[in-house]
Amino acid sequence: MTNKKVLIIAGEESGDMHGAALIKEIKRCEPDVKFFGIGGDRMVNEGLQAQFHSSDTAFLGFLEVVKHLPFILKIKKTILQLVKSEEIGRVILIDYPGFNLRIAKDLKAMGLDVIYYISPQLWAWNKKRIEKVKQSVDKMLVVFPFEVDFYRNEGVDVEFVGHPVIDRLNTQEYLDRKSLCSFFGLSCDKEYLLVMPGSRLQEIKRIYPEVKKAAKKISEKYGLEVIVACASNIDEDLIERMSTGTNFHIIKGRTYDLLKYAKVAIVKSGTSTLETALFGVPFVVVYKTTNLTYEIGKRVVKLEHIAMPNIVSGETVVEELIQHDVNEKKIYESVASLLDDEEKYKTVKEKLNGVRELLGNGDASVNAAKIICDRINDD
Repeated sequence: MTNKKVLIIAGEESGDMHGAALIKEIKRCEPDVKFFGIGGDRMVNEGLQAQFHSSDTAFLGFLEVVKHLPFILKIKKTILQLVKSEEIGRVILIDYPGFNLRIAKDLKAMGLDVIYYISPQLWAWNKKRIEKVKQSVDKMLVVFPFEVDFYRNEGVDVEFVGHPVIDRLNTQEYLDRKSLCSFFGLSCDKEYLLVMPGSRLQEIKRIYPEVKKAAKKISEKYGLEVIVACASNIDEDLIERMSTGTNFHIIKGRTYDLLKYAKVAIVKSGTSTLETALFGVPFVVVYKTTNLTYEIGKRVVKLEHIAMPNIVSGETVVEELIQHDVNEKKIYESVASLLDDEEKYKTVKEKLNGVRELLGNGDASVNAAKIICDRINDD
């Protein structure tokens, strides 16, 4: 009898989006599949029976993980007990490598078919961990073309499925500019500076104060209207309080509409950098963590860049401000260099458009779901 119970684990906001789209597509071809595990509201709305919510598992950095270690161990124990009690036969792990790579070993030992969707960035952090993937993962579904050679050369069963962000861009219903202005009280006569401070509370508190000061100065110098894109899991009131002394617009849940009409942006490193690139909006990347995590990261990161558009293109398309460079002066100067130099602005925009061409036409969730459904039916 085909086992149609699937464990799915997505421990962060972006994983919840990808997981929800994947669940939806799997249910199109296999309506009887039941999903258990870890996810957010989107995945729950698609039918996930969540044992833990992804907002409770988005730990950031070495110190955060150590601080929450007892809770992390509790999560792992609960999930493994769930697999036994429900007799689950398959798991889909979505990104979230700190937890997923560890639990993959236990799940594989229990006889589960282990599928990893959206590869951990082993090519950036720790190539030695490829051994864990080879021992624990049956199928790797990657979203960047260059990842195929990396895994294939290591003997891992891998397929490129496209990038899910492109799927969302292609299916999004966008507001026209007039409606956007009307709904959110924006000026249709001004151009917009979009600030994307991230979806993790710790990051926002660490990064946003300096970004706010720079954005205010840019607004005053260039006459731009500043909009802060608030992630769906972040309380708007927090951003409002942190924006005291400005006339910034705080808008939640309309990030793609805002990107469609933005002139320039300041973006926290992460998925948002790829989203911004795919809209062709010139931007500056900012990232700051604890000093301890930063020092550890410097020793293990093997790449010249942290922003995905730069990694995909193999060159510095957008400027990256990291750690001590995340300050008012540096941020202001970086954005000003785009606004003062029309030729530079145009070149960056053209190169960002090239990033989209490298990632294909999308259909990541559809392609991944087909592979997974085939595996379910092969049981």
